[in-house]
Amino acid sequence: MTDSSRSEATTGQSPEPAQLVSLAVDLVSQIAPRLVEARTAQADGTASIGVSTKSTANDLVTEMDEWTEKTLVEGLLRARPNDGVLGEEGSSIAGTNGVRWVIDPIDGTTNYFYDLSGYSISVAAQIDGVTVGAVVADPVRDEVFTATLGGGAFRNGQPITASSKDDLATALIATGFNYDHAVRLRQATSLASILPKVRDIRRVGGAAVDICLVACGRADAHYEEGLSIWDVAAAALIATEAGAAHTEFGGQPDKPGLTVISSPGIHDDLIALLHEAGAIIVDN
Repeated sequence: MTDSSRSEATTGQSPEPAQLVSLAVDLVSQIAPRLVEARTAQADGTASIGVSTKSTANDLVTEMDEWTEKTLVEGLLRARPNDGVLGEEGSSIAGTNGVRWVIDPIDGTTNYFYDLSGYSISVAAQIDGVTVGAVVADPVRDEVFTATLGGGAFRNGQPITASSKDDLATALIATGFNYDHAVRLRQATSLASILPKVRDIRRVGGAAVDICLVACGRADAHYEEGLSIWDVAAAALIATEAGAAHTEFGGQPDKPGLTVISSPGIHDDLIALLHEAGAIIVDN
């Protein structure tokens, strides 16, 4: 147990969000180069990354997803053994102190498997269910996005700000598609109505990176249906601390419905457009 963990156990005080973020940054900074190395070895034929499917044939998981989650969980609990963990690849530990880590070891696994950019490591630190710290690492661009609740958002230690876009017609909108085929069909139908009314659509392939693009002004908005808490928790804090607006429609604990994150100046107009296009089927 670390000194800070002993202090928390003795005093009953919650940890400082900055300490949690620092721990997560240390771990993902060690893991990110290994992901790139493994993918490079797969591409040049010197090694192979094992892959299987989960919910559908389109929902991939690689041995590096599993290795990353295992390495993160071991590192976090080595430093903070009383914390809880929720990970995409099955880690579920209740914890005893109100702190929970929400982990997506590789968000954008399909991109990773195909040697494309747009994948990331996403780690959110929650205290009593509230996300107070966030880390999203983009191994390809060698960028680490961080935020603490009320403390602002950063990319590689430098402050970032969401765009000031206030005209939906000239906005660059990011989105993603669900693994369920029926949901995909509905998303494609609504997209046909949305596309002519914005500057363009981008489908990067990983929600966490997409949302961080909004946080740093590289995109003006991101919307997506059917994400999981590990896709959104870290990136959403980074985006809102960077000044973006965030609305969830529908959903339930640990399972968002339709996530909409954008420049504040287009948020209401984007939501109206999503309603009109049939992309929002359950109000918040």
